[in-house]
Amino acid sequence: MDYDMLVIGSGPSGRRAAVQSAKLGKSVLVVDRGRRLGGVSVHTGTIPSKTLRETVLNLSGWRERGFYGRGYRVKQDISVGDLIERLHKTLDHEVEVLQHQFMRNSVKNARASVKFIGPNKVSLTSDNGDYSEVGFANALIAVGTRPHRPRDVPFDKIRVFDSDEMLELDRLPRTLTVIGAGVIGVEYATIFSALDVPVTLVEPRNSILDFVDREIVDDFIHQMRDRGMTIRLGSAVKEIRSKPEAAEVELADGRTIRSEVVLYAAGRTGNVGSLGLDVVGIEADSRGRIKVDPQTFQTSAPNIYAAGDVIGFPSLASTSMEQGRVAACHAFGVALPPPPETFPYGIYAVPEISTVGLSEEQVRESGAAYEVGVARFRETSRGHIMGVNTGFLKLLFSIETRRLLGAHIVGEGATELIHIGQAVINLGGTVDFFVNNTFNYPTLAEAYKIAGLDAWNRMGR
Repeated sequence: MDYDMLVIGSGPSGRRAAVQSAKLGKSVLVVDRGRRLGGVSVHTGTIPSKTLRETVLNLSGWRERGFYGRGYRVKQDISVGDLIERLHKTLDHEVEVLQHQFMRNSVKNARASVKFIGPNKVSLTSDNGDYSEVGFANALIAVGTRPHRPRDVPFDKIRVFDSDEMLELDRLPRTLTVIGAGVIGVEYATIFSALDVPVTLVEPRNSILDFVDREIVDDFIHQMRDRGMTIRLGSAVKEIRSKPEAAEVELADGRTIRSEVVLYAAGRTGNVGSLGLDVVGIEADSRGRIKVDPQTFQTSAPNIYAAGDVIGFPSLASTSMEQGRVAACHAFGVALPPPPETFPYGIYAVPEISTVGLSEEQVRESGAAYEVGVARFRETSRGHIMGVNTGFLKLLFSIETRRLLGAHIVGEGATELIHIGQAVINLGGTVDFFVNNTFNYPTLAEAYKIAGLDAWNRMGR
């Protein structure tokens, strides 16, 4: 059978492209080789790690420690079972919603491995060996990524794990070493640290999260160290050894870190190996990423699109959804307005980090005159009520136009609060918006008013 749109993968970008195509009256087939719909995002990525984080913060009483002290806990003995119970409930719900969405929109789906056998044809092979061929007018590659697993790292799911395998721990480790301080590494390192597991974070480069405003990152590192995490920046890993009694990580400077468990979280690789991309003339780089037109998401084969993590940065569920929608609209000739230049970036560590627009480093590089406004959460009444004694909001304004250029937050609720900054930036708002508008009191969002006034006082009228 032929379809107007073949979607390979059912993660955020694949799901959104499938539904958008169906809304345009097109025939759609979604093929995923996973046991259940949802892709990496639902089963091993976004949803599990965020659910794990929420469960840890609730059961550990982390949010209340500002009042009751570091020794405070809601549940004294937290087990992996406590964490997994909520995880399964959440995943079941996500899959159910997705299945219903496909059913409502007449999106067909199949479980199989896909291989291109021509510019408009693929073969589908199911787990039990059933083979069929399907034709398509347009296709979207949305296969996502898997953890990068170098050959010299002894992954064994006893001592050494990748980020997918961390969800299969049979008990909480007494000590943990995390190698790689990217988004996934810092999220897992801080989640386990919130459970009072001693954590060592190892990063071969001298800095972390380079796309985030430096002042935010510096504060984040300070908060991690303040609660007892060990952070080794500029430390290359020479060897990882899995031993019966402990894992050993030998660094290039000769030091050795011993811990019960090692999480290796240094990068991810696109799941493109079995797709037969050479048949349709599409090339992937050494990490399995596919190059696309940044406006349309077309690959080098014009009727084949790619979206989501498989095309690289920013690799966010939120941007992936939008990429899938844009690709589907382009495939069927639906004109869309150009997307806003800025989108929010959320890092679900403990504490959260979220950022939108230009960092102070980028503004300084541009040579434009600017002013900064800062509000610390502990200065807000809501922050005080909640026992939040860390975290802050930072706003950057152009002195010439008074417009908001960037908003950056580290602390409780950052990924929710950032949308106020996003709206003001994309609507061309100025410092006067924050000064002249009333914010609910007491709220953390009131920090925008405080930061706006902070900048306004220095900018002159």
